[in-house]
Amino acid sequence: MSSLRYSLRQLEYFVAIAEAGSLSGAAEELRVSQSGLSQSLTDLERALEVQLAVRRKAHGVALTPTGTQVLRHARDLLRHGEDLANIAAGGDSLRGVLSLGCYVTLAPTALPSLLQDFTALHPGLTIDFVEGTQDVLQRRMLLGELDLAILYDMEIQPDMERALIDTARPHILLSADHRLARKRKVSLAELAAEPMVLLDAPPSSHNTLAIFERFGVRPDVRYRPTTFELTRALVGRGMGYALLVQRPANDRTYEGHQVVVKEIAEPVGDSQVLIAWPKATRLNRRSQAFVGFCQARGTSPQHDDPVRP
Repeated sequence: MSSLRYSLRQLEYFVAIAEAGSLSGAAEELRVSQSGLSQSLTDLERALEVQLAVRRKAHGVALTPTGTQVLRHARDLLRHGEDLANIAAGGDSLRGVLSLGCYVTLAPTALPSLLQDFTALHPGLTIDFVEGTQDVLQRRMLLGELDLAILYDMEIQPDMERALIDTARPHILLSADHRLARKRKVSLAELAAEPMVLLDAPPSSHNTLAIFERFGVRPDVRYRPTTFELTRALVGRGMGYALLVQRPANDRTYEGHQVVVKEIAEPVGDSQVLIAWPKATRLNRRSQAFVGFCQARGTSPQHDDPVRP
């Protein structure tokens, strides 16, 4: 077996340069000299026999296509290096940083309790999280910027591995004084002529319209907010109805208007909530533990449903 000609420190410096986009920015972040970083990058390129980045005066550093591929694997190696150091230090406790993504509409109801409960079990672990649309989160995982992401089972890329952690049933959201507010179930056809508030955060918007199409209903989309709470606020004012999946425990909008949840009369089926990661990535101990925790627990604590009149 041939010996490695590069070090973890060189990989660490390379990742910092790539993330900062410049030698000067990385040097400031790491508190090392810019010349030292430049030499480390040169040595790494020589060891790998490839050009990883193009240095441009006054324009920072741009990764080559090969550099982009190496960056993803470098991040993976560094994460497993942290695991090895923790094991060598003695003990099974998890330490280091877990980088987690969450689909933007899932985050308010899924993340808080997951973060609190998991870090209570592993106080030496830090979870850095970001919210985003599913396409952005999957791209960031493939680039090695995120370890895992919590997503809906919609438009998942073929190079993603996934595990089911929860299910959620789509529902209709109405204002409390809506003419259908006292019905237990509401048919999509009953709403066809009314203005719809479509949460426009792909792929949720695509999935919502596909549900209507499946049952031969063409909704009158009047508003396209991009946030969950604005969608609820418009519905609370009686400006339309919405088809949503997540169910907050609160039946009031930010403005204090009451909203109610109605079951959909048509058999729309459940939406699956997944935790995903790239197939090419071998999960480290932190990621394995979090995946197992989510599978055992689900995405949110159980609560009574207060949004039914």
